[in-house]
Amino acid sequence: MRPFYGTELPNGLMLGTAQYPSPAILQAAFRESGAAVATVSLRREGTGGAGQAFWQMIRDLGVHILPNTAGCHTVKEAVTTAHMAREVFGTPWIKLELIGHTDSLQPDVFQLVEAAKILSEEDFRVFPYTTDDLIVGERLLKAGCEVLMPWGAPIGSGLGLANPYALRSMRAEFPDTPLVVDAGIGLPSHAAAAMEMGFDAVLLNTAVAKAGDPVAMAKAMARAVEAGALAHAADPMEPRDMAEPSTPVIGKAFLS
Repeated sequence: MRPFYGTELPNGLMLGTAQYPSPAILQAAFRESGAAVATVSLRREGTGGAGQAFWQMIRDLGVHILPNTAGCHTVKEAVTTAHMAREVFGTPWIKLELIGHTDSLQPDVFQLVEAAKILSEEDFRVFPYTTDDLIVGERLLKAGCEVLMPWGAPIGSGLGLANPYALRSMRAEFPDTPLVVDAGIGLPSHAAAAMEMGFDAVLLNTAVAKAGDPVAMAKAMARAVEAGALAHAADPMEPRDMAEPSTPVIGKAFLS
């Protein structure tokens, strides 16, 4: 696994903290998943007692915190939210979300590049939620990002990897850049497929939080991520059109 802004993570699972049935289930899901990173929206952190209690619970998880700019639609809104998040959470890491399309929650890649450049110049470590477009990825890297987070499918859809070709192309185009499949993961098989492609991590939330048993699903996702990473490292066989016998024919007896 490639380091994220110089930080080595123990595994490739990044898990969101929204939509869980209860704080206790959230904590149990994180324990079972062993997730290395928790994503947190600034909107979950209020100034009152409930907000402070939530933040203390997240700190007690003992994982890396990745605040996000969820719900932002303009550069100014995203940059302002990032500054507030850095002050509240005490980290330069920021997941930069800048939504351009209401129904699909597709990122506005034009504003995304602009905001990424501003934040990178202000010493943020930007994790941009982007599309799987190679040109946009190149522009984000030139803007100062050292990580790319292409979507697998629309946020919360559970559709999995909607465009495997584009994701494989992105992995090939940026071989030294940490890549994270962010959004769209619905099943452990989706997470395993992303890791088998050579992605460094997957980021998911709804698939665990909205499962009938979030704790069990968190455990399943953890094992899928591990299996996918091990499979990629093992250099799997290439698919072929024709059959190939697994039992050698040399030495086979021929009967007339």
